[in-house]
Amino acid sequence: MRVIARDGAAGVTHRTVAREAELPTTATTYYFSSIDALLTAALTQCMEEDSARIEALVAAPGGDKRRALAELMAEILSPPGHLLAEFELCLLAVRRPEQRAATRRWQEALAAFARQFTDEPLRVKLFAQSYDGLLLQGLLADKPPTADEFEELLRELLPDPGGAA
Repeated sequence: MRVIARDGAAGVTHRTVAREAELPTTATTYYFSSIDALLTAALTQCMEEDSARIEALVAAPGGDKRRALAELMAEILSPPGHLLAEFELCLLAVRRPEQRAATRRWQEALAAFARQFTDEPLRVKLFAQSYDGLLLQGLLADKPPTADEFEELLRELLPDPGGAA
């Protein structure tokens, strides 16, 4: 992920990854038969870690979960290198269907988060698809959104039952 964050996915070679990990090149070629296999493993690991963070928010008792998610979003954007690498990997998955499986758990984790606030399928889908867009727009902004700004958007996407945010 550090190589992708620094050089982009196009900069990933067995040699650059091995150098970053301070291993011989033979170590990366032993575990990953191709660059696609290496990129798939990186995307899978990222999606697993991200899913686990959202699942932990879902499982946490009580508290203001939208606020907790807003704080996590702001934290993810600072610094943005890892998130930028994740987006690059996700965009590669558009052209490589074998890599898309890694994103399914992620979408399910987001849907589970939304279902804490609504059982409306459309609102759940809207939230799950908007979340990544909010982070992408945060990457594009000259100044990343704050947790307060994210929270305002999350309260609009997932209002309290009865419509009062």
